[in-house]
Amino acid sequence: MPDLDTETAADTAAAPLAGIRVIELARILAGPWAGQLLADLGADVIKIEHPEGGDDTRRWGPPFVEGADGENLSAAYYHSTNRGKRSVTIDIATVEGAKAARDLISSADVVLENFKVGGLKKYGLDYGSLKPDNPALVYCSITGFGQTGPYAPRAGYDFIIQAMTGMMSITGEPGREPQKAGVAISDIFTGLYSVIAIQAALRHAERTGEGQMIDMALFDTQAGILGNQNLNYLVSGSAPVQMGNAHMNIAPYEVFPVSDGHVIIAVGNDGQFQRFCKLLGATGMAADPEFQTNPLRVAHRERLRAELIAEMSSWNKADILAACEANAVPAGPINNIAEMFADPQIIARGLRMDLTDGAGTEIPSVRAPIILPASPLHYDRPSPRLGEHTQEVMAELEAIKSKGKRT
Repeated sequence: MPDLDTETAADTAAAPLAGIRVIELARILAGPWAGQLLADLGADVIKIEHPEGGDDTRRWGPPFVEGADGENLSAAYYHSTNRGKRSVTIDIATVEGAKAARDLISSADVVLENFKVGGLKKYGLDYGSLKPDNPALVYCSITGFGQTGPYAPRAGYDFIIQAMTGMMSITGEPGREPQKAGVAISDIFTGLYSVIAIQAALRHAERTGEGQMIDMALFDTQAGILGNQNLNYLVSGSAPVQMGNAHMNIAPYEVFPVSDGHVIIAVGNDGQFQRFCKLLGATGMAADPEFQTNPLRVAHRERLRAELIAEMSSWNKADILAACEANAVPAGPINNIAEMFADPQIIARGLRMDLTDGAGTEIPSVRAPIILPASPLHYDRPSPRLGEHTQEVMAELEAIKSKGKRT
């Protein structure tokens, strides 16, 4: 484990990954998303950034976070994925910078990087070069297409990955332009799977003293998270298609219009369907032989939808949602993001939080969706300013060197 100063160790003692040091050679989203969650879990995540500009997302705005004195503290995008880290500015393309990065890694448990395949070898920062000096090192490489296969040399972009893996072919309305998801889900899910893999590799290193290189690919992740749609194809031989808001395997499970907007109705079983018909007063639908089971409702979904729209046309959103809740029928409103943050459940769960930096600027954030009562996550600082911790981290490194060993 790395040497940590007394204050840092005390602050993170109860966190699950306290004492783990991570060197993040990653930028944009997938790698930093993994690094942020590792920091939330208590790891000391040191983000190495280029002295001129740092992570690209610092400039991906507007909007930008503004300091108390009007200083530009980087784009909101950057702050969404770099909470809790320490920023060190190093130009790894120089001999001195590459050596400084290697020295830092010699004091670390994990390296997290998202360069192109082989991109760090020329700096001596690839796994093969680092392993002899740190045999227990867990090295997580995130690329678009992985370390092997015909596409391995290609750069990976979430948008293109969503297209190539079939995600866009099942997103959007029938007959309309294929659609990507509203956030970069390939990147975000790859970040999450990377954290799972890193924790498993750390457990292996703890047992055996041996590290390993983790090969994470956006392409693999996006293909894997298609879930039931993958099995729908593998079992039936028919590729799923765009169905708008409808569900391929369940009905009624989609958006329905009411008198003042739209609501979600998500009926998952026959009992729920009968209760829904009852609250609507639709006795004919409840008794219709073509609607008695989910497979029958799926087979007759067009007529089912038309009749439900007619039955729901006189209802408003508030009344139908209240009736559904009272009768245990799954339903919900369609909120925008502002409405989501104002939702009483979001407020009760404390998803929104504000973190204050060393200069007194409050920076908004969203906590990780993990609650561990016995070993809580910690949120002790917002995203760092560029190079904010360079002197601090380098002083720690010199202290470690003077002891002549990792502790």
